[in-house]
Amino acid sequence: MKAAFHQNKTFEKISYSGQEVWDRDFENCTFKVCDFFDSKFAGCRFTDCTFIGCNLAMMKLYRSTLGNVVFKECKLTGVNFSDCEDVLFTVGFENCILDYASFMRKKMPKTSFRKCSLKEVVFSQANLEKAEFDETDLEGAIFNQSQLKEADFRSAYNYDIDPELNTIKRAKFSQHGLAGLLRKHALQVE
Repeated sequence: MKAAFHQNKTFEKISYSGQEVWDRDFENCTFKVCDFFDSKFAGCRFTDCTFIGCNLAMMKLYRSTLGNVVFKECKLTGVNFSDCEDVLFTVGFENCILDYASFMRKKMPKTSFRKCSLKEVVFSQANLEKAEFDETDLEGAIFNQSQLKEADFRSAYNYDIDPELNTIKRAKFSQHGLAGLLRKHALQVE
């Protein structure tokens, strides 16, 4: 992976655990079963890329760009997506573990989280308008001054969202999830 520009490549079972990579461009690349644990990708650009079955736990993405990047069956615990460039930031997650990650202040409308674990994830001041949380565990996730307009939480669970601290106009919730909107009032919903 020494070239500065990678296009239409597949990287399989590559290990960059604990290493640093600077100023690389990846366009239309696929990463399969790669290990990026505790690595640092600084000033890198990922465009139209897919990560499948990769370990990206504790990966640092300082000043990197993620444009139309999809993560499937990946481990992304502790990743601070707030360090990514805001320009073109578009991501999607399917069957991923994102526990303890941070999306603080990220603009990510229409982001899809499908069958993911988002325990203790920070969404403070994030724009998640029209985002989809499909069969996603949001236990301990922090929503504070978040834009959740028209977001879909109908099949999400374990969330605790204060409607007074977040914009939830036209957001979708199921009956079984209403307790997550009322928790601060200590009501008993049965």
